[in-house]
Amino acid sequence: MSYTVTQRTSEIGIRVTLGAQSTDVFRGIVSEGLRIAVLGVGAGLLAALALTRLLRSFLYSISASDPATFALVAFLLILVTAAASYFPPPRHPCRPIVALRYE
Repeated sequence: MSYTVTQRTSEIGIRVTLGAQSTDVFRGIVSEGLRIAVLGVGAGLLAALALTRLLRSFLYSISASDPATFALVAFLLILVTAAASYFPPPRHPCRPIVALRYE
């Protein structure tokens, strides 16, 4: 997310300069990160459920489709992505002067 925000810094600066609220821009960054995380976790859960038959022989004390494990891992991945989206790079791109300096 830091890389994506850094790449879009000039776009964000132009939006803020033209009158977009910093909170709206910030909300857009966080929602984009969470959207990517939810899609990735969904695809990963589907792949993991499809591969449980292969993994069943390697597991001894837990079932291959343990719902608590799947839910915990999905929750942790979304939480880490939310944190990565919430804390922007050191030079905050929602301030116009920082963003326009890149030009």
